[in-house]
Amino acid sequence: MTAGKSETPASTPLGGTTADLAIRLGLLGLVGYWSLQVIAPFLTIVLWSAILTVALYPLFDWLAGRLRRRRLAAVLVTLLSLSIVIGPVTWLALGLIGGVGSLARQLDAGMLSVPLPADTIKNWPLVGEQVHRLWGRAATNMKAVLVEVAPYLRPIGVRLLGIVESVGLGLLEFMVSIVVAGFLFTPAPRLLDTVRSLLRRVLSHRGDEMVQLVGATIRNVSRGVIGIALLQSILAGAGFLAAGIPAAGVLAFLVLLLSIIQIGPGLLLVPVVIWSWTAMETMSALIFTAYMVAVGFMDNILRPILVARGLSTPMPVIMLGVVGGTLAYGIVGLFFGPIVLSVAWALMAAWVQERSATEEARSS
Repeated sequence: MTAGKSETPASTPLGGTTADLAIRLGLLGLVGYWSLQVIAPFLTIVLWSAILTVALYPLFDWLAGRLRRRRLAAVLVTLLSLSIVIGPVTWLALGLIGGVGSLARQLDAGMLSVPLPADTIKNWPLVGEQVHRLWGRAATNMKAVLVEVAPYLRPIGVRLLGIVESVGLGLLEFMVSIVVAGFLFTPAPRLLDTVRSLLRRVLSHRGDEMVQLVGATIRNVSRGVIGIALLQSILAGAGFLAAGIPAAGVLAFLVLLLSIIQIGPGLLLVPVVIWSWTAMETMSALIFTAYMVAVGFMDNILRPILVARGLSTPMPVIMLGVVGGTLAYGIVGLFFGPIVLSVAWALMAAWVQERSATEEARSS
């Protein structure tokens, strides 16, 4: 009896359970890795589609209530979004490609220079002569400086060309995302219920609250930051074109960038307006100035209307999202980065507040 027991080695239940668990985790990790590799090329499109669906769903819901046909409303919202991307946004992208491409080539060749001031600046009252002299001196000295630092500027030019090359692919991804979002409008309530069920399992009672927080943050940032910035850049670009401002597309893109990072387009519009008084007739410069003032203050009027609640995302977070998103995803990351980081910031802030409230309740 004893010999028989010694011939058959005893198997420990703990060892068997550990081996089974390791095999299951390994297979699960392998399947997850393969799945991620398969969807990785489409991950940006999937996330963009989800963001667009959340951001545009109130418009779709309002239109569906008026038309009483949800599919027709989805088609109309999709066509409207595509027309905005194919029209003004494509013009911004092409202007960026032309302007930045030329700048990158000049940096690479060491030929970038500041233009000499116009003679009409001398006619400015009180400060005309001084401004003309200082501008001319800066232009002359800048040429010498740029010749010395040209070897250090060439890598910047290469990096700029890399970003510009991603514009075409980014536009294509964005248009595909709009089409995919059009198919998600109708089943959105069912998809939202599924997401809520999953979050309830992970976050228990806070699942519904987190879903609402994410949706509100996406809408606030997409409409109150990205939407207003895009509208300002398009209107500013139209004004630049009408006034015959050189490099209108690049300037419009800079307006977009300054608006997204919450600095405001005034930093760029003020010098352009000053330049217009040196290169245009008085009446044309006056009309251009009035138009640009209206464009510059547009966000102060529209943001309280479009933002459902106060925008709680700090400017450094949005700026970090712009820079990091652009470096990681190209030009699409300019819009994608701030939204993702704003959502992460909102979730982290809600978690910290909950922990603080719990600790206060325990101490009391």
